[in-house]
Amino acid sequence: MAEHPGLQAENLQRLLAANNIEPVGDLRIELISGGRSNLTFDVRDDRNHWVVRRPPMGGLTPSAHDMNREWDVTSALGSTAVPVPQTVAIDRDGEFIGAPCTVVEFVDGRVIRSVEDLSALTDDEVTASADALVKTLADLHAVDYAEVGLADFGRPEGFAGRQVKLWARQWDIVQTRQLDDVEKLAAALSERVPAQARSTIVHGDFRIDNTILDPTDAGRVAAVVDWEMAALGDPLTDLALMCVYRTPVFSSVLGFDAAWTSDRYPDDDGFVERYVAATGADLGDWAFYLGLANLKLGVIAEGITHRALAGGSSGADGAERAAQATGEFIAAGLRALG
Repeated sequence: MAEHPGLQAENLQRLLAANNIEPVGDLRIELISGGRSNLTFDVRDDRNHWVVRRPPMGGLTPSAHDMNREWDVTSALGSTAVPVPQTVAIDRDGEFIGAPCTVVEFVDGRVIRSVEDLSALTDDEVTASADALVKTLADLHAVDYAEVGLADFGRPEGFAGRQVKLWARQWDIVQTRQLDDVEKLAAALSERVPAQARSTIVHGDFRIDNTILDPTDAGRVAAVVDWEMAALGDPLTDLALMCVYRTPVFSSVLGFDAAWTSDRYPDDDGFVERYVAATGADLGDWAFYLGLANLKLGVIAEGITHRALAGGSSGADGAERAAQATGEFIAAGLRALG
């Protein structure tokens, strides 16, 4: 059977057996490249096709690689309009493979990560995919989380304020150098946290490459993936993050020319207009949400380099340089707040 430092076939087979699943033939495991966070594996036997995800192997950032969170929300959303992979098995405590992991059914479709991937789509298909992404995000934010069994998934009240504190704490953990503007941005955000906000399920990492498009219809999202930062909270944090991910420097964080930064997609205003039209949302203090999104991405970029230096990179090139984008995100956050 195949072996990989992050996922050994013998251990995975024991996990599957514990869930009454008997592989047909040997398990074949392949690390899916391109990730900067959790390790993602393509797993096949002679009949089945699965995707297995687990945290990085070193340099972990607390709360950013939560497999149990990913499993719980994906399982709950299976009965809703939000497309998600079918859940198969979970190793909550790392009993079987040595780290928490999830196993879900493989979803056939197109994953648009790079500008090269995007080149396979016509301009009309790019526009259709933008519309589909906003519709999917609106569908997610319309889910009654209590009705699908997620009433205890988190504390939605005060979510935005806790996010400011969370990412400020994360900075203390992952920083690779002194950058005073991070504390300045966090302090400024703390002073203007919105007093009231809607509470919905939030994805926490929503953009084109965390979805799978239908193999023949770019205007339909076949599945939303990468739910490890999902929570109950303010839906405008999802919208703002989706927009800030469009910043060109995000390509340097991923280590390749990201599809989501391409000017073939609508600008931020275009996505915001689509979302407001779909949901009727009041944007409130939109500058706050942009500032928070930039803080989060700045810390995430730093965390990628932190993990790489600790030997926990998921294998993508350039992780040691991802932190070079941190300053640009933090500066953009300060500019957004005026």
